[in-house]
Amino acid sequence: MRGRRRARKRNFQHALLSTIAVAGVLALAAVPSNLPIALHKLGMLPTGPKDIGTVNRARNRLLKKGLLMRTKDGFLRLTPTGERALRTFELQGSLKKPRRWDGRWRVLIFDIPEKRKPMRQKLRTMLRSSGFYLLQDSVWVYPYDCEDFVALLKSDLKIGSSLLYMIVDEMEGDKSLRQHFELS
Repeated sequence: MRGRRRARKRNFQHALLSTIAVAGVLALAAVPSNLPIALHKLGMLPTGPKDIGTVNRARNRLLKKGLLMRTKDGFLRLTPTGERALRTFELQGSLKKPRRWDGRWRVLIFDIPEKRKPMRQKLRTMLRSSGFYLLQDSVWVYPYDCEDFVALLKSDLKIGSSLLYMIVDEMEGDKSLRQHFELS
């Protein structure tokens, strides 16, 4: 139950950030009037379009986190941190599963130093939520092409050569991986 609530909050924040990104800047008065109705129709706002408080709380959380900022004219604008957060949301949903598996494994190996531990944790969280399988401590596997995803990941997290991307034709003992990914 708590996981569903957390996911809904994350989706709601993504919708709010996306709305502001599309508009460029958004008047504070425009956020409560239009967004609740649209989000209720999408099933992201369960209490109905009249609950402006949910939007206000989400907006205030994003302001407090530094993802949004108010301009002098009373508009909302994404901060650079907010733009990165929006790219992260979009990045996690960017992996597409093709109809047929090409029989090759995509392996990610990373070595991020202890002094950048928060970045390492963030990378692990993103890989797990994107469907990658943890093979060993810093070795993750995915069966489909994800080169664009990895390139975006490297640039957004600024980890460059600390993350290696390999395409492997054969892997010893891949039966459990095939079962995990439901491959023939």
